[in-house]
Amino acid sequence: MALCNGDSKMMNKVFGGTVHKKSVREDGVFSISVDNTCSLFRGLQKEEIVLLTHGDSVDKVADGFKVVARSGNIVAGIANESKKLYGAQFHPEVGLTENGKVILKNFLYDIAGCSGTFTVQNREIECIREIKEGVGTSKVLVLLSGGVDSTVCTALLNRALNQDQVIAVHIDNGFMRKRESQSVEEALRKLGIQVKVINAAHSFYNGTTTLPISDEDRTPRKRISKTLNMTTSPEEKRKIIGDTFVKIANEVIGEMNLKPEEVFLAQGTLRPDLIESASLVASGKAELIKTHHNDTELIRKLREEGKVIEPLKDFHKDEVRILGRELGLPEELVSRHPFPGPGLAIRVICAEEPYICKDFPETNNILKIVADFSASVKKPHTLLQRVKACTTEEDQEKLMQITSLHSLNAFLLPIKTVGVQGDCRSYSYVCGISSKDEPDWESLIFLARLIPRMCHNINRVVYIFGPPVKEPPTDVTPTFLTTGVLSTLRQADFEAHNILRESGYAGKISQMPVILTPLHFDRDPLQKQPSCQRSVVIRTFITSDFMTGIPATPGNEIPVEVVLKMVTEIKKIPGISRIMYDLTSKPPGTTEWE
Repeated sequence: MALCNGDSKMMNKVFGGTVHKKSVREDGVFSISVDNTCSLFRGLQKEEIVLLTHGDSVDKVADGFKVVARSGNIVAGIANESKKLYGAQFHPEVGLTENGKVILKNFLYDIAGCSGTFTVQNREIECIREIKEGVGTSKVLVLLSGGVDSTVCTALLNRALNQDQVIAVHIDNGFMRKRESQSVEEALRKLGIQVKVINAAHSFYNGTTTLPISDEDRTPRKRISKTLNMTTSPEEKRKIIGDTFVKIANEVIGEMNLKPEEVFLAQGTLRPDLIESASLVASGKAELIKTHHNDTELIRKLREEGKVIEPLKDFHKDEVRILGRELGLPEELVSRHPFPGPGLAIRVICAEEPYICKDFPETNNILKIVADFSASVKKPHTLLQRVKACTTEEDQEKLMQITSLHSLNAFLLPIKTVGVQGDCRSYSYVCGISSKDEPDWESLIFLARLIPRMCHNINRVVYIFGPPVKEPPTDVTPTFLTTGVLSTLRQADFEAHNILRESGYAGKISQMPVILTPLHFDRDPLQKQPSCQRSVVIRTFITSDFMTGIPATPGNEIPVEVVLKMVTEIKKIPGISRIMYDLTSKPPGTTEWE
């Protein structure tokens, strides 16, 4: 009995079928047809919306199996009902598969005969038992950001251990939001958590870490990284920040006359953090998407020594919130928007030079064809055939309709952001779209889904507010984690979140990163004006599981006037060139830009 979740190909091959590599990948949300007489799909419609991420496909179906789901002419599900074996080419476990929970329920309860008696209360008891057994009579230092994960972790520690065993520390790393540390301290004290607040901005700005001399180098040779305020690498940023947290924690332990080897480090690490960091704790096969600050090499070394307590390591964000309510934490804290441990440091896209590779001109030409598809089909072009090969007839009809009604231009921006393409890490381009007309948000969301599917070197699609961009930037404003740059982003973040809170829509949005990019638009190339301004991106994100999600569509999940008010207020900040709106689902774009 098995459900081969997200990969029917392996099951098909094991039982004698064949698999072939397709010339076109399927990445994103698709409508598939399902056989709802199959036990796995009982109670579903004949057409279902699911998340597909694959480049291989079942060719010959194994003996004893039948096709129970299709995406066009591609096999999306197989079943051998007599052996209770089911293979799904899509991901039923994520929020973007609309009825994924029904599929999993059918398998677990009706097919596998599970009873569903393991509850949140059971998991709470299990967490407390794990803490008691791991810690004993030792002390535990817990790093508290003030977010739901670290606060729930601390509440569990306080329930499992004596109060004098738990040392709660909030480290202000210099990348907090406006007045964040102050409000965190006040909120935690109201919960009865005595927290020590440490201002360590200087240590973080000048922090370094050790890195392999090269990824291919199998010898254990290391090099010292640049200081955090001079690096442009997001991976280096995350590793430096994670290691500096540990160093500061050790300093706190020393000041308290305790020995580091006798004190445990507690973290609110979640399962998605470990999966994205390719930690062996979660999987031996996971692909590195980004190193989380709570899973650096230094943390892994401490984990191997048995000195790290992570009671939430098997939880997802929605489960942590349920547990937080069970523990009696207030709703305003439980439902608070997540804020990453590295804070604003990973919301500044640092760069010294533009990201322009050999594929830049060709990809730009493909984007021109897409943005003006109704005119492009009248002028045969080899790249037009590529666009047609990657799209269905329905997609092409929709493109014709959109580009007949709206004057759009689409182009690459010379920066990189992190994404997930086919379950693997991607670090590549952003596509910008601007328009003469008022934005038609449904059409823009359609384009944002279609473009990364056609061009796998594009992780994100953004709409650029204001008049059409005549000359897309091909250079960047040199940008590092300096106090001035961080101050600009801090103010933009403050304005955007203040407006969202006042609108009453903060509860509808799961998270809203505000990102500062090194892009200066609207410069006359003949005047050779240097790039000296920066642009802001608003990234609204709606999710139930924080593994997948969608942007909030203005006029639907968030009022257009709320977004426009954000744009107006952020534009008043000195040094801001343009405001952009991230239209990208996850995948292909991760929640954060770095």
